[in-house]
Amino acid sequence: MNSIENLQWRYAVKKFDEHKSLSTEQINILKEAFNLTATSYGLQPVKMVVIHNKELQQQLVPHSWNQQQVAQASHVLVLCIPKEFTQEDVENYFTLVKNIRNTPDEILNPFKEMLSSSVASKTQEELRTWNKNQAYIALGNLMTVAANEQIDSCPMEGFIPEKYDEILGLAQHNLTSVLVLPVGFRAEDDYMKDLKKVRRKTEEVIIELS
Repeated sequence: MNSIENLQWRYAVKKFDEHKSLSTEQINILKEAFNLTATSYGLQPVKMVVIHNKELQQQLVPHSWNQQQVAQASHVLVLCIPKEFTQEDVENYFTLVKNIRNTPDEILNPFKEMLSSSVASKTQEELRTWNKNQAYIALGNLMTVAANEQIDSCPMEGFIPEKYDEILGLAQHNLTSVLVLPVGFRAEDDYMKDLKKVRRKTEEVIIELS
């Protein structure tokens, strides 16, 4: 199947086969895809919690608007952003750049100063909004890679972040949850499985300028 066929195959699964589990290789592909996701300035402010624990998944269901996919899925991916994003995060990024690329300070410093100034000028609320936008980029990338690997998924905004944060102990990592992506394999009796995809015509959503 090519990329378009895989995206046609993909849908937001309403019922997972709870007896099927992703392989270690499949999960590792999703982890690497997440790590390779583009982020603003390459700062990677988004982290991902990978849950593969049925008891824990069941605990999260009441805080997920009772969406049973959270319990049924092979794994649940929780995308998180920092509660506080600071100058130290910027410093750590440039230390990583220097270690990997051995870029001279005279080249790095102007960019570093610009980015540090930009972060310092924003409130934590503004920074959280910025970082949450990066999480959506990661979510889209994960969904596309999952489809290409014939892994089913169901993106979710419908959950209570404060409860997820509490149950998963995210505060100790300076993190708060923003998006949830259960992944696994569709159940044979999922009523959505064989329905036609509802999309407008391509020419209705594309504007071409030449």
